[in-house]
Amino acid sequence: MTTGRIDPRYGDASATAPTWEDIDGRLTAAQLYWLVTVRRNGRPHAVPLCGVWHEGAFFFVTGDEEQKMRNLETNQHVAVTAGPLGAEGWNHGKDIVVEGVAERVTDDALLPTLARAWEVKYQGDWKWEVRDARFFELSDSGGGEGGGQVFRVRPVKVMVFGDEHGQTTYRP
Repeated sequence: MTTGRIDPRYGDASATAPTWEDIDGRLTAAQLYWLVTVRRNGRPHAVPLCGVWHEGAFFFVTGDEEQKMRNLETNQHVAVTAGPLGAEGWNHGKDIVVEGVAERVTDDALLPTLARAWEVKYQGDWKWEVRDARFFELSDSGGGEGGGQVFRVRPVKVMVFGDEHGQTTYRP
């Protein structure tokens, strides 16, 4: 990502933008994310979910019958949020919004790496077996009997809100 640009309309233009390394670290460490998709009729759909930030992209899993999957069938544009999301107050912490396009991951070399990343990050609560380019659950953590499709969201735009910088935008 490029160096962040502070929007002077929404913060102190003389503040120092957070480094991309800081933002990348926060996205990696987040335990819960929110995924926003768009329904066929244009209404938004937001849902909390676990995921993995890996090599500069966000990865998530969804079952074929879930609302987010139905939404992605017609519109792959998404927003992913992470951070305290207001929990620390409007002037503390950093809330992060990643905008991008969700694309299905079927790479036989990447999927086992991602399955292992989920297991390590969530300390064994999420264990996946990779079969037929899908994740299948090996624990009681959810995901359905038919397995789940894995999606990657590469950032088109990342916005960071909070602290003295107000709003900072990063673009590839």
